[in-house]
Amino acid sequence: MTGPAGRTARSATRRRGTRARPGRAGETVTPVAAVAPEPQEQPDPPAQPDGDALARTIAMVNDKGGVGKTSIVANLAGQFAAAGYRCLLVDLNRQANLADDLGFRDEPIDDHGAGLLLSIVGGSPLRPVEGVRPGLDVVPGGSRLVDLVPLMVSRVQERGRDAFRALADVLAPVAGDYDLVFVDCPPETTILTDLALTAARWVLMPTKSDVGGLVGMRLVGERFTLARELNPRLGLLGAVLFATGSRSRVVHAEVREAVARAFGGHSPLFTTSIRHAERTAQDARRLGKLAHELEQEVAAQPAWWAALRAGQKEAGGRRLSPTAASVAGDYRDLGVELLTLLREAEESDTTAPATPLARPEQEATP
Repeated sequence: MTGPAGRTARSATRRRGTRARPGRAGETVTPVAAVAPEPQEQPDPPAQPDGDALARTIAMVNDKGGVGKTSIVANLAGQFAAAGYRCLLVDLNRQANLADDLGFRDEPIDDHGAGLLLSIVGGSPLRPVEGVRPGLDVVPGGSRLVDLVPLMVSRVQERGRDAFRALADVLAPVAGDYDLVFVDCPPETTILTDLALTAARWVLMPTKSDVGGLVGMRLVGERFTLARELNPRLGLLGAVLFATGSRSRVVHAEVREAVARAFGGHSPLFTTSIRHAERTAQDARRLGKLAHELEQEVAAQPAWWAALRAGQKEAGGRRLSPTAASVAGDYRDLGVELLTLLREAEESDTTAPATPLARPEQEATP
């Protein structure tokens, strides 16, 4: 995959104008009449984000909250990292729910979004927190991002829509070090959504089958159209049904129709959906564990009758829900489907990264 090295070399070898040297002291300099003024050195044009480095950047977007964006981002990246992929998560949400899902809320590595804000303010490359999980790095979000919206409003007034390239500019220098990059977008904050859509190559939309989730997709469709003016490579991977409690054809047909209305007839819908499992969702946030990590702990915990006979109590007086295994299986299926779509897209795209994604049958099982 392409990294920042090539861009650094090109920048270092960029030709610049040179000036004539003055004569040495004591030398006679013959005056020349009507010497044309020396051309002024022109500043280099602003560097454009490296499209190849961002080619596997996926924005998780829905203008409605509570539809599973953060849960899907965390669990997909966690499973991919466990299978040997290098993954980066960028949290644009002021609520910073990724910190809860990955278990680092208020830990020393949690800067509450300060690093992300400073990078965008100064135009310096992002500095991810490394090793939140093996192979999984994170740029945390949080309360400091409250200052990002007025900053972007000011920049848009000064520079127009080109200001929305800010995230792409600071993400591109590091994105090439990863196999997959996910951007977790906040709901109902169109300016931050525009930042993510301008940086991303792909959009993935979680939704519930209720009216709110479908309306949120329509609003994303409007932002998607605008973002393609700056980022013409932006594409729609599809929509994912989250916590629906149903896999019926009727529900799928309704969601597919809603996606088609929002995106001008293009209506991809993942065949995998993430089932509703309230206990597992509560366990995940309470313990800062991902579904496949809970699955392993459920398999290791003693049977309830054995624990009772031994006088043992689970942490907090609660046993982990066995539904974690089913939810983890849903995320595994979704991950395979996602990698398959990315691989097919890259095989048909001559501008795709030189390093192909592994085929699903070649992947390690987390």
